[in-house]
Amino acid sequence: MEITWRDRVRSAAAPLALALVLLVTGCDDAPDDPAPKPSASSSSSSGAKSVARVCEKPAPGPAEAPGSAVTVDPAVAGDLAAKTRNSPAHTTFWLRPGKHRLESDRYSQVVPKEGNRYIGAPGAVLDGRGTNQYAFGGTARDVTISHLTVQNFAAPHDEGVVNHDSADGWVIEHATIRNNSGAGLMVGDRQEVRASCLRDNGQYGMNAYKGDGIINDLVVEGNEITGNNTGDWERERPGCGCTGGIKFWAVQGADVRGNWVHDNRGTGLWADTNNNDFLIENNVLESNDGAALIYETSYNAVVRKNTIRRNNWVEGRENTDGGDNFPYATVYISESGGEPRVEARTDRIEIYGNLLEDNWSGITLWENADRFCNSPANTSSGDCTLLVADTDRCARPGITRAPLYADCRWKTQRVDIHDNRFVLDKTVVECTDSCDRMALLANYGTYPDWSPYQGEKVAKAVTHLQDNRWHDNVYVGPWRFVAHDPSRVLDFEEWRAAPYRQDAGSTFRARGGD
Repeated sequence: MEITWRDRVRSAAAPLALALVLLVTGCDDAPDDPAPKPSASSSSSSGAKSVARVCEKPAPGPAEAPGSAVTVDPAVAGDLAAKTRNSPAHTTFWLRPGKHRLESDRYSQVVPKEGNRYIGAPGAVLDGRGTNQYAFGGTARDVTISHLTVQNFAAPHDEGVVNHDSADGWVIEHATIRNNSGAGLMVGDRQEVRASCLRDNGQYGMNAYKGDGIINDLVVEGNEITGNNTGDWERERPGCGCTGGIKFWAVQGADVRGNWVHDNRGTGLWADTNNNDFLIENNVLESNDGAALIYETSYNAVVRKNTIRRNNWVEGRENTDGGDNFPYATVYISESGGEPRVEARTDRIEIYGNLLEDNWSGITLWENADRFCNSPANTSSGDCTLLVADTDRCARPGITRAPLYADCRWKTQRVDIHDNRFVLDKTVVECTDSCDRMALLANYGTYPDWSPYQGEKVAKAVTHLQDNRWHDNVYVGPWRFVAHDPSRVLDFEEWRAAPYRQDAGSTFRARGGD
């Protein structure tokens, strides 16, 4: 993760639920009418909480054992793990009401077999008692966990409780995963997470990370993701980039839709390092301490029809109070852009039809001149772009000429921001300065000494040459605009005029008294 600028680079970064969220956002699901139309008064925070409470009212599981299911007894410690070991693959297990326990060893866990199903009765809880590290692990494919609460497990930092080993094809639905250390949930290929509550976990609600490579075809739909990062890991390890309601790493193809992501300590949704082909739509992202969405060193995404409000108040204010003039944003696109050579549903980053209301600032497009493959300033732990397989190639003399000069960088390019509504009332946000920014910028390149990107090369490219465009948006409130570098703060007419020529077809109305 990397947000700062200049030489301050941080070193080692259910259909019903969807319909309910659509009622909150006021967005029309028809593709020919993408722009949201609610006024500020019609999209209150209380409206979201009245209809999207997956955590408050989880769907109950079956009160009786389905079919030939194996019944699990909460009075017998380790009964679930033992019956899993002694049953064949593709067995369905029904957990009776009550608090189920594993054996007392910290590594005791359930290791499913392929195709197993685990279904909780109303009131069924699997409790780690702060002793067991993992609830469900192993490499079996196509496991389903539904209508079950999983709580109080003590996974280590960067590890997870459910699907600990990132096995493929798991389905998590109508589950509650809460009050665990580490991540509540890990992710494998073809995983589906639907209508579930991921709340109050120590690091992440979900960590979409697979140690041996790329995660393909992830679906995250109709969930409530709230209160995560109770361990406040960015303070424990400053600059770690290791928190979020959900963190995505190297995910190829993700549909993130109809979720309520709110009140997380830090970022709501954070895609970090070589993610590609994301659809982020019809979500309500609100009241997260940091950005609602960070899309970092990644490619090709559609972000549409989301309601994004009251985010970044904590982190934005802290940074400003510390004297930092960087335009910390609620939607932060960092070294990410459209790339036609990387296959996806789009060859751009398209941000449209969203309502952004009373956040700490708006959208920032940022490209760090000193961050590229093989640079010591690359906070992505030695990773290279999806266009260069061998990081060592990104060195002199090859990096000074085509194609490596371009391909060794994650570039903020081909970002199309249109038909959004940006509303800001500073009396609501309780700020006087620096919470009103829309930005397109880079830093002055300085590092390392062999870098071919020194000086203003990247700032000029991201601002003028890489097809980054705002247009046909609606602005209500005292918005200002930053271009090229943090020192260039513009009003709306300056932003629209040469040499920037942004926001053609957009309208601007400052509120009286601002």
